Amino acid sequence: MLLASAVIGASCGDDGPGSPPTDAAVGGITVPDGYTVTEVLAGLERPTQFEVQDDGSIVAAQLGGGENDGVGEIVRVDPTQPGAPPTVLYDRLQKPTGVAVLGDELWVMEARRLSRGPLDGGELEVVLDELPFNGRSEGTLTATGDGRLLYNTSGTISGDRAADGSGILWSLTPDAPPEALATGFKNAYARTFAADGTLWQTEIADGNYDGEPAPDELVAMAPGASGVDFGWPACVGDNRPIALYGGSAERCADVPASHAVFEFGATPTSVVVAPWDPAMLLVALWNAGQVVAVPTERGAEPVAPEIFASTDFHPQFLVVDGGRVLLADFDAGRILAVEAA
Repeated sequence: MLLASAVIGASCGDDGPGSPPTDAAVGGITVPDGYTVTEVLAGLERPTQFEVQDDGSIVAAQLGGGENDGVGEIVRVDPTQPGAPPTVLYDRLQKPTGVAVLGDELWVMEARRLSRGPLDGGELEVVLDELPFNGRSEGTLTATGDGRLLYNTSGTISGDRAADGSGILWSLTPDAPPEALATGFKNAYARTFAADGTLWQTEIADGNYDGEPAPDELVAMAPGASGVDFGWPACVGDNRPIALYGGSAERCADVPASHAVFEFGATPTSVVVAPWDPAMLLVALWNAGQVVAVPTERGAEPVAPEIFASTDFHPQFLVVDGGRVLLADFDAGRILAVEAA
């Protein structure tokens, strides 16, 4: 899944980052007092994921047109050269939603195909093809500090359970078979690591279960954990049992609790640790048009996300670059920088 349908806002608190921002919107985004927004670059065409390279250039995946037009690209842009057209590294891609640099190779996730190629472009080598997926996409890619690549196979249901190979977060070491890191996701779209090694993972759990919609989620995996089952489709939201798929209170009590839940259709497409506060996560909600703040500490109940930034566009992806957060504007093809003043 790349996009969802209804635009529904996330919940917010009465104080702090969740208070309705009072300053005027800057370039289509409104942030709280004490933060500034600048435009880093423009000229992209429906960007999905991007990375900042050591030389300051930005490598981005972009749809290039309609979601299913097959005109996606991987491009490199130099933010110090305003107005310069992007350099196309790879083109004619089918819905590229993921791009990551691992070692001296560039990895690309298309609709259901994982490929790799030279950093300066050329030909992509297909590594995995015909991956199980939900009919739309697999989501983003994450390169780890120990030379692995994390990716997701989004979920479909076969009978009363997840279809074989679907709904899984995978860990791949180049030239070795992938290993299942965690299961039980509808679409583990995006993730980030905290300094302590905790893996924070968004879950787009769209759909109706036992006649009720499932909220999207943010979940945590302890450092070094593997083989964790997050419950889908037997358990959705904050461990709600789904009888149709074998869910029960006992079964779902063993599933890791949601750290935060977002309203149905919010569509969390990215998560990062805020560079100005290591105890705060920022999550881009594509359909809600918001970036929300989520504390890393959780009590007995899921954390209530608070609005950090409101946008009049679809916020697609977040990247921490030093002390600032870079934000991809999917609609206008821009990358904006948000930082504490």
